[in-house]
Amino acid sequence: MQETQAPWPSRDGLTITRVRAVVTAPEGIPLVVVRIDTSDDGLYGLGCATFTQRFHAVAAAVDEHVGPMLIGRHPADIEDITRMVHLSSYWRGGPVLNNALSGVDMALWDIAGKRAGMPVYELLGGRVRAAAPVYLHAEGATVEGTLEHAQRLMAAGYHHVRLQTGQPGLGGYGAPGRANAYPDSPHPDGWDVRHYLRTTPALFERAREVLGEDVELLHDVHSRLTPKEAILLARSLEPYRLFFLEDVVAPEHYDRLPEVRVASPAPIAVGELLVSVPDAARLVLGGGVDLLRCHVSAIGGLTPARKLAALCELTGVRTAWHSPGDVSPIGVAANLALDVTTPAFGIQEGHVYPDSVCEVFPGTLNPVRGHLRPADLPGWGIELDEKLAAAYPPVTHLHERWAARVRRPDGGIEAP
Repeated sequence: MQETQAPWPSRDGLTITRVRAVVTAPEGIPLVVVRIDTSDDGLYGLGCATFTQRFHAVAAAVDEHVGPMLIGRHPADIEDITRMVHLSSYWRGGPVLNNALSGVDMALWDIAGKRAGMPVYELLGGRVRAAAPVYLHAEGATVEGTLEHAQRLMAAGYHHVRLQTGQPGLGGYGAPGRANAYPDSPHPDGWDVRHYLRTTPALFERAREVLGEDVELLHDVHSRLTPKEAILLARSLEPYRLFFLEDVVAPEHYDRLPEVRVASPAPIAVGELLVSVPDAARLVLGGGVDLLRCHVSAIGGLTPARKLAALCELTGVRTAWHSPGDVSPIGVAANLALDVTTPAFGIQEGHVYPDSVCEVFPGTLNPVRGHLRPADLPGWGIELDEKLAAAYPPVTHLHERWAARVRRPDGGIEAP
């Protein structure tokens, strides 16, 4: 493979020799990892490039387009390499390119940490906190089932809990639904926004009765409301003092977020569907968000995310990086490096990885008593067992099959 012409001489002979994507699904969720090898035998880096819904496309972008551009470059030139990749396709952004770029970016930071013998958070200036508080998701088919789950999480040391309860039909989000809930409708398994708006306040009213005042409660709308409906929901939840209300409108309506945020008693958390750093910056500067929740892989990795964190610090916005099961353990380590190095930190979404994931990714960080603590190992401190990873091949179209069924009772498609 022809090497890329370096724009300037390096102080040593270290070069990137190979870049490739690895896809694995030890929890049933497709995860994409980028591995960058160097001319120093044994020195390599790992980065998270997970776009679960289009993992084939990301892997192809890494292997066929992005990776070859890096051969022969010095791995220390992170800023130049990430800018080069961002501009190289002419049309910028999008989750496929940005996840490929993110995998490269994080892998280069991993190499930088290993070369320095330091964890990445020390390269970013060191800690401003010992650990990051996290929230987990409590769900149930009924309100009581959700609250029982929340009580178990609280007993395990979590002080921030997201509540989601099942809705009639199969189109709900975050909790099991009920089939054939609307038998007289064109789509009997549909999801009804009016029912959702009526019943969600009752969930939180009961939550405060059962869980008390000492727990922080969160809720994810999952982008399904109009701006006016979002304001209606936010005001109806005011007595229950939510820590944040998430993704109240679809990204197509983010221009309306400033008016929603002004009218909402609860802080507004938005950003996981953003695939543009300038769009995220405009959201912060335009007054549309209280907690920025970008999926770090979807915006291009640690390099742009740390710039957004600095912008949040300067404007009074806080971070709450997206991190469910479709973020790899390497992505969690990147989130955590940001969390412990910025005063703008608000909360970190958490996920408890099962043994299968921990075995494929030795060094995986799982929350303990409601907190994530960074590893003190060089780089991310996480490895990838590729032989074991190959035993968990991904399945295509899992999300797409579900999303195609998310409809309202009249049959109209709904945001998944």
